Amino acid sequence: MIRRRGGSPLEDDDMLGEILLRLPPQPSSLPRASAVCKRWRGLLTNPGFLRRFRTHHREPPLLGVFHQLEFTPVLAAPDRIPFGCLDLPTRDLWGRLLDCRHGRVLILHRFRPEVLVCDPIMGDQQCVPIPPEFKRGYLNGTVLCAACDKGHVHGGCHSTPFKVVLLLSNDRRPLTSVYSSETGTWGGLISTEVPCLYSCNGYISTLVGNVLYWSFMYAKMCILGFDLERQSIDVIKGPPGMNRTHSHRIIQAEDGTVAIVMLSYRYQNIQIWHMKVNCHGVSTWVLWKTIETDNILGLPTQVGGEQELLKYILGYVEDTDGIFLDVNDSIYMVQLNSLQSRKLCETRDITSYHSFRSFYAAGDCSSQILIL
Repeated sequence: MIRRRGGSPLEDDDMLGEILLRLPPQPSSLPRASAVCKRWRGLLTNPGFLRRFRTHHREPPLLGVFHQLEFTPVLAAPDRIPFGCLDLPTRDLWGRLLDCRHGRVLILHRFRPEVLVCDPIMGDQQCVPIPPEFKRGYLNGTVLCAACDKGHVHGGCHSTPFKVVLLLSNDRRPLTSVYSSETGTWGGLISTEVPCLYSCNGYISTLVGNVLYWSFMYAKMCILGFDLERQSIDVIKGPPGMNRTHSHRIIQAEDGTVAIVMLSYRYQNIQIWHMKVNCHGVSTWVLWKTIETDNILGLPTQVGGEQELLKYILGYVEDTDGIFLDVNDSIYMVQLNSLQSRKLCETRDITSYHSFRSFYAAGDCSSQILIL
């Protein structure tokens, strides 16, 4: 008796889709697969498949970092983004980089009272005038996706609405307001009193849940939390040792709560503190982990033997365990869990590094094969 062989799984579109869905979310994956044949290309460029692809992977890859309006790719070939592909369109005309999140970049204009919201992948930009109350004082800002549909995955938010949060540190009353791209208007002014406030100069926000956190410097360090849902500001006393600019960074702990990664210049190690909140709403800090720099793979071996080589924490890869560490004027991306690192560049600038994460398809920058 002769048995008839069944068709190949690759001949079934549904089965093929399930297989292609499991390709890694790196920039080269889908363009390479789409070059196999016309049928594969049609499947991979289908908007429904691209939505499922993002949902399946949830977390977009880290493509690179923005530093002083310039993009530096961090991936290796063939996933490395060519220089110039994600350059900001008005790099020479605009001023200070405020934030980078959910595939968008927020820039404060050098001369005019407005901010620019850029989508580097699509090349889109939108100017947002600043309220008059925010024209005097040191200004920080945050941009974030405002999509609220069920199952939305950040990293492909090119056409979704967004919010801009401005934070003005002036005297002892930080001032906050939220802009909505859906309404094109700013919300009300929100403020609170902070004792002996100095400024949030040099610190970028960290989003944990629905709360944005900034570090403030005054006689003793404190943290300001802005709840996006309640539209309220809370002031939280920080852990001991937060007494130097760029010596720490607010991060998200593995359990989803607030934590702080901090440099100990005395012992040349890295400390991770977790914030615990009791039933009365009182927060305390617990030293959760101490990391000896000699145990981090990829860092110079002399870091533990010479003073002040471990200089600054200049950034954090949100929703991950990655930080950007200045070691002897070289920037390293350090993974706090795996204790691995790799050198990104050399610099003498003490400015923040903003991670840029997004789903992206490699190819000719002028005409992308796939827009995720």
